[in-house]
Order: sequence, then structure tokens, then C-alpha cells
Amino acid sequence: MAAVFGGLQSDRYDRQYSDAYLFKRIFRYVGEHRLQVALGLLGFLIVGVARAVRPVLISASVDELVGGSEFLAFLLTALTVVTVTEYVSNYGRRRFTVVVIGKIVAQMRKDSFRAAVERDLSFYDRQKSGAVISRITSDTQEFGDVMLLGSDVVSQFLAVVILFAALLAYSVELTIVLLLTMPFVAFAALGFRVIARIVTRQGARAMAVVNDNIQESVTGIRVAKNFRQEQMIYDEFSAVNTLSYRINLKRGFVMSLVFPTMGVLSALALSIIVWTGSHSVIGGAITAGAWYLFIQGVDRFWFPFMNLASFWSQFQQGLSAAERIFALIDAENEVVQSDSLALGQLRGQITFESVDFEYDDGEPVLRDFSLDIQPGENVAFVGHTGAGKSTIAKLITRFYEYQSGRLLIDGVDIRTLDLKRYRADLGVVPQQPFLFSGTVLENVQYGNRRATLEEIQDVANSIGHGEWLESLPDGLNTGVGERGGRLSLGQRQLVSLLRVLVQKPSIFILDEATASIDPFTESQIQDAIELILERSTSILIAHRLSTVQSADRIVVLRDGQIIEEGNHVQLMRSGGHYADLYNTYFRHQSLNYVEHAKEMFAAAGG
Repeated sequence: MAAVFGGLQSDRYDRQYSDAYLFKRIFRYVGEHRLQVALGLLGFLIVGVARAVRPVLISASVDELVGGSEFLAFLLTALTVVTVTEYVSNYGRRRFTVVVIGKIVAQMRKDSFRAAVERDLSFYDRQKSGAVISRITSDTQEFGDVMLLGSDVVSQFLAVVILFAALLAYSVELTIVLLLTMPFVAFAALGFRVIARIVTRQGARAMAVVNDNIQESVTGIRVAKNFRQEQMIYDEFSAVNTLSYRINLKRGFVMSLVFPTMGVLSALALSIIVWTGSHSVIGGAITAGAWYLFIQGVDRFWFPFMNLASFWSQFQQGLSAAERIFALIDAENEVVQSDSLALGQLRGQITFESVDFEYDDGEPVLRDFSLDIQPGENVAFVGHTGAGKSTIAKLITRFYEYQSGRLLIDGVDIRTLDLKRYRADLGVVPQQPFLFSGTVLENVQYGNRRATLEEIQDVANSIGHGEWLESLPDGLNTGVGERGGRLSLGQRQLVSLLRVLVQKPSIFILDEATASIDPFTESQIQDAIELILERSTSILIAHRLSTVQSADRIVVLRDGQIIEEGNHVQLMRSGGHYADLYNTYFRHQSLNYVEHAKEMFAAAGG
């Protein structure tokens, strides 16, 4: 539960931006749509003028009504035209505004998603995927909603500026009195600023925790059901949901204070204008219509400020959302390339020179690690959990940054390579193969979009004469389900291996699954592995005896260091650490062991 509440802390890549910088960054997006923005600004101008002229016409109509002038009909006609113009212009303004804001939100979402895709794996080791998703979806949508709200307030402020000129022409004295009431509004609005920014930022973080909890619960629902923990995941969701409710309740409390506060201040200002204006009317300084205009002016002047104050928490939430989006976009990768060299087709030579690596400070995984793998060589890494086997594969793929030493690919420092071109020549099968929703064929083509159906069928049939395809109801067109859930683990591995075979990589990395599979599927998997081994330099994190024995060289690791090297026969004869590992993990997989176990079982009368 502590971890749940700890999710409200800022993420490691979060940054604090000033409001000025945020507005400057936002205007960069706005500037990409100059034509629509210009048309929207024209609509703003017309609406602002119409809103300012309308109370002036009403004021003049009051004076004409008192005096009985023949201009009353003209003024009423003008008032009708201004009202219709305001309505039409407001419609056009909102239309252009919605289009521009929609495009800005879409572009921000693209930029944030691209940033999320480009972050290295160390970023996702420390960040929950649900929180990242929240920034790309919820925060961008929140920002768009606030921009739309802000456009309405801007229109109201424009009307205030125009109306101010008219009021000044009627009475300088009453205009000054009206302006003297404005500091109360400004003070009240600024008073809500700090607390609103705090609660809205916390609200966004709470929403991210809720999104992350939902995603993790739905993704792991099979495990939850296996262990009958439906109530537990519901309780965890209930806890984060309640936390989000409490934080948003605080935000609502801040908002609920705005209107009562502004209402009291507005009544005070109106009283001052009424009292001052009545004396001016009695004294003949202004007309009754002008007095009415100033009474209306209180609301006209105060309404934008009341809106700004009442929706200040939303504005702050929009800025907080923008801050979180830009923080994701600006997050820096730990893996940084010094150049972008293209080697062409790789030969597959891999050289570690005194490499040190640690995931967390002070916890080394590899220490002064050196190893040379020749082109076309198949090397299997074995060792206890935590020995550094998977880490070596992650460094070769350049998913993580090592702290010291050098890693060379075909004699060239890996830090100088064009990573996209380099990784295009790598074929990786992780321990838990990941398949995207769709068909087997679509997942295989993911590795090579240019591969034709005929090519894929030929490769698929070369694995165990294609017998594994017969176990799939629709062959290559079989739907795999979410994350490949409709396929067995062995079938998912075969699809992943087929994806690599179609890719034709120069360097192959296999992190074998530890789960047991049936002998038929294992033989199919071994066929696929041997096909890849024939054509590439291979890094095998081995958990099967067949894979270990097929390797040209076996590297035995312990605590991030090499303690033995050789082939299976040599290492067994030396009777060292590998022999212990073999007797512990691999021996039971050998045919001799199985036959001996059967004989012992029969002799015991089984």
C-alpha cells in the first residue's frame, strides 16, 4: 500500500518549468497553424467589439427612451444587428479555435508518444507504463480542454478593453472608481494560484496512479485469478481510487471558495458604483443611461476576472498537464551515441574490453568484463540467476549504457553506430516472447515488412517440416490474442523464432524460456534455433541442454565474471562450476538420464 501512495511523488524525469517558459513552448505549437489562428483572432476581435458595443447601445437606448427621441428605433435595430453579428462571429471563432486546439493536442500527443517510444529501457525500469500512458492520453486531453476554456476568457478580456474606452469617454471619475475595485479581484485571483497549482499537480499524479493500477490489474488478471486474488486487486484499486477522490475533493473545495468570494467582492464594487453614480446623475454630471452603463460595466469588467479566478484551478491543471507532457518529451536517455556510423552488413564480431556495468549505483553486475566473440560463432552463457547473462545481451543490443570500458562491433565502438541500422541487423528472442494482437503472419512480418507470404511459408515449413503449423487452427492466419494469450508458450517461442528467421539477422540473441514444454514443441524450437545458428553470430542464454550442447563455446559466469570457458565435453571433464550446473539444471534433460530413470523405476517395481 505504501507503494501505491508513493506513486504521487514526482517521477525522476519530472521538471519544474516557469509559466513564461510553458507559454512560450505552447505558442510554438500555436504558431504552426497561422491561418486558422488568424481567422480565429479575427473572430475574437469581432466578438469583443460586439460584446463591448452592446451595453453601450443599451445605455444610449435608455437615454433615448427617457428623452423620447426618434433614434430609439435605429438604436434597437443596431442592437439586433450587433447581437446577430456577435452570435455568428462567436460560432466561427469557436469553430476555428476547436480545430486549432484539436490539431495542437494531436501533435502534442504524437510528440509525447514519440518521446515515450524513443526512451531507453532503463527509463521503463524506473517508470510505470500506466503513468506514462496517462501523460500521453489524459494530460494532453486535459490541456486541450483548458485551452478551449482559456480562449473564452481571452475573448471576454478583449471586450473589457474596448468597453473601457467607452466608459472613459462617458465619465473619467466613475471609470477611475471602477478601476479602483480591480485590485480586490486581482488579489483574490492570485490568492488561489499557489494552492490551485499544488492540488491540480497532485490530481494529475493521482490520475496517473489510477491509470497505472488499472493497466497492471487488467494485464495481470490471469495471475490474479490463478491465485484467487481478485479481491486484493479490487482493494488496491479502491485505495488508489479513494486517494484520487480525496485529492480531487481538495481541488473542488478550492473551486467552491471562488464564487462566494468573488460574489462578495462584486457586490461591494457594485454598491460603490451605484452610490457614486447616483450622486453623479443627481448632479447632472452623467445621464441615467451612462449610469446604467457603469452598473453593467461592473459585471462586464469583473466577469472575465471571476472566470479566471473560478477556473484558476483548471488553468493550473492545464499548465500542470503541459508541464508533465513536456517533461516526458524532454526526458533524456542514458544511452547516448557519439556518432551515427553505418557499418553495412555486419560480420558479427563482438568484443568486450574491461566493461563495468551496474543498473543501480553501487551494485555492479559486470566487473572488468572482457570477451571476444568471432563472426559466426555460437556462444552459450550459463550461470546462476544474477550472474549477468541477460545483462550481456542487453548491452549488445545497446539498450543500456555501460559505465566504463569498451564494447566493439566488428571492431567499431558501439557508441558510434547508427542504432536503428545496427539493431536492424540484430535478431532478439526474449525469455517471455511478446506477440502483438493480430495473426501469426502479422507478427512474423513485424520483423521484416518486405517479406512475402511465400517466403514466410517456406521458412515456416523448414521448421520440423511445418508440422507445428498444423497445430494452429488457421495456420499463419491464426489469431494470437492479446500478448499471444491464445497460443501456448512453445508456440509463442516458435512464432518469435520465425520472426527472427525472416529478418535474417547477422547477430542472434536468444534468452530461452525456463518453463517446461512438450518434447514435440521442443524439437521444433531446436530446429528453428539451428537454422538461425547456421547463418549468424549467436548469443544464447541457455536453459536447455540441447542448446548448450549445440554451442561452439560455453561461457560460465558467476557474479559478473567469466570463470570457465570451453565446449560441453571439455567443461564436463574439468569438473568445475559448469559440471555442477549441469548436474543441477541440465542432466535431467539428457536422454541417458531419462532412460536410466526409467530402468530404476522398473527395477523398483513401478
